[in-house]
Amino acid sequence: MDRVDKRNIMVILDVARAVLIAVLPFLDSLFVLYALVFLINMGSSLFESASLIYMTKLVSNNNRQRFNALKNFIQSCGFILGPTIAGLLFLVGSPAFAIYMNAGALALSALILFFLPDLEKRTTFAEAERLSLRMIADDWKETLRFTHKHRYITLVYGLFCVMTIFMSGLDSLEASFATRVLAFSESTYGFLVSIAGVGIIAGSIINATCTKWLSLRFLIGFGAITTPVGYLLFATANSFSLAAVGFFLLTFALSFANTGFLSFYQNNVPVSIMGRFSGVLNVAESVFVIVSIGLLAEVFSIRSTYIVFSLGFLLIGLITLPIVLKRTKRTLYTLTVEEEPKVS
Repeated sequence: MDRVDKRNIMVILDVARAVLIAVLPFLDSLFVLYALVFLINMGSSLFESASLIYMTKLVSNNNRQRFNALKNFIQSCGFILGPTIAGLLFLVGSPAFAIYMNAGALALSALILFFLPDLEKRTTFAEAERLSLRMIADDWKETLRFTHKHRYITLVYGLFCVMTIFMSGLDSLEASFATRVLAFSESTYGFLVSIAGVGIIAGSIINATCTKWLSLRFLIGFGAITTPVGYLLFATANSFSLAAVGFFLLTFALSFANTGFLSFYQNNVPVSIMGRFSGVLNVAESVFVIVSIGLLAEVFSIRSTYIVFSLGFLLIGLITLPIVLKRTKRTLYTLTVEEEPKVS
């Protein structure tokens, strides 16, 4: 990922996903369907990594915090509007029609990306190094050298990855907890999800409009503590009102945490190794989520698992707060590690 043109790879991934999604209505085999969905999700993961590196190069250090807040706002709007649009498409046409519209949206995205500035004209697929075991080993060594040299940066990003593990685990149990433990109907749960969307929109608006007054350290600290408090409120809820407050609070605070951690990551990890650095930690993160949630959900009840994970999440937040507020590391929340490239 670090050795190829990020804009080109994003265009290719969008086109590939559009084609794969457009093929789905024609499939009769469940195995082939699962295989294509796996490839689509894999493409989405690669796209997310490439887009992060591209955005880091394109957006200047001074504008990243505001840009990340606006990005969260747009994504959260999609979080709310997406199901509504899908429902309207089902009313107007068939499920296949909705799938074709999704594929068309990805094709349109590829077209728009094609006209974005080319930041890496010299890096083509032909010029990129061929994948080999030696290259993979060198990548691991370079990443490990960076993590050893910049232990504080690695620690902060590692804590964010741990938080993501807890959030992923809790989110995977969210629907079952709401419908089976709290006995909410599907429509009530849908309304609860809408409240969560309102929370992240409110947080993103505050982040985008108050960038000058909100430091990265405050964003990370507030998000790391308040997000698990929201999960705990939801985990211990015995009524819709308390569950709604928990849902709103956790997504409201999550917008602060996402903006803060992402801006810190972009400012302190060189773009030349950004894909490899995040990739190494994200693999371990994904494996842990699958194993831990699967085992706990089988051994304990859903509510017990949810409460344990929420308490663990809060503990990580309490550990993160003094690390982020460390006075000797203040400059890491204001400076960038390398100059921004010129836009071609």
